[in-house]
Amino acid sequence: MKFTAQQIATKLEGTVEGDPEVEIFQLSKIEEAQQGSLTFLSNPKYTQFIYKTQASVTIVDEDFVAEEDLSTTLVRVQNAYDSFSVLLDYYNKVKTSKSGIAESAIIDSSVQLGKNCFVGHLSCIEEDSNIGDDVKIFPQVYIGANVTIGTGTIVFAGAKILDDTVIGKNCVIHSGVVIGSDGFGFVPRKNGTYKKIPQTGIVVLGDYVDVGSNSTIDRATLGVTAVGNGVKLDNQIQIAHNVEIGENTVIAAQTGVAGSTKIGKNCVIGGQVGFGGHITIGDNVKIQGQSGVTSNIEDNSKIQGTPAFSYNAYNKSYVYFKNLPNLVKDLNRIIKKLNL
Repeated sequence: MKFTAQQIATKLEGTVEGDPEVEIFQLSKIEEAQQGSLTFLSNPKYTQFIYKTQASVTIVDEDFVAEEDLSTTLVRVQNAYDSFSVLLDYYNKVKTSKSGIAESAIIDSSVQLGKNCFVGHLSCIEEDSNIGDDVKIFPQVYIGANVTIGTGTIVFAGAKILDDTVIGKNCVIHSGVVIGSDGFGFVPRKNGTYKKIPQTGIVVLGDYVDVGSNSTIDRATLGVTAVGNGVKLDNQIQIAHNVEIGENTVIAAQTGVAGSTKIGKNCVIGGQVGFGGHITIGDNVKIQGQSGVTSNIEDNSKIQGTPAFSYNAYNKSYVYFKNLPNLVKDLNRIIKKLNL
């Protein structure tokens, strides 16, 4: 896929300074760009690279003044950073704007498939599923029976969406994700073995939810595992059965949420956080990475540590944690001096 400098300028409502017909076919960082690349300059500390870059086209602010000769064609815009973001979004949409059904795809005759959908090679959609308009299902995706996927959602290669799952509009499900697998439910027996508890509930994702690669969201034991509108999940996250996550909450990689925990709206949760089961996290809570959360957390809290407690108290305590060996030496000197 190629674009000329003039096509880019037209898209961004900018102007070309240099060769308007020069072509680009990839996006690159300014310090690494080669011929055929498009890059941008926004942060002044990277200005030095614009005189060395091999990029064919560079997006700059309107008021940029070159102090040395340039080999790159410039596209001048009001805000280079915002304009490059627009291009990134456009580039992603172009990459995923596919339609049609691959010959090797297997789609049950009872499936309702919307308009302008794409189903890639070796993907499978089981009976009674309902796929909305403009849904893109990439190769080797498995979609179970009675699944609902809303308009504009993208399911990348290798994802597994199991029976009865409901996914909203404009979601992004990345490769390796598993949604709707059994929750971890077992009852210990007197003889030391465990009896499995059937997991008969479902998973419901709202609109504009992103689920990162190799994350898992388990079906409820009974009822629903619910992920609200606008939730963003990073890679390798475990969401257990009957968990509820409020809208616009963001969770970083390798976090695990145990069963029946409720997380509020607009929370920001760092990587490798562990949540105990059956607890409630309020709205607007911020949790630092590698924290262990074992009890209810009030709205607007900011916490850190294992078990997690007040962020400010943790930082104050950490001063003493680091100095503990010296404090113990001082204490021993005092005890010895007092002959205690």
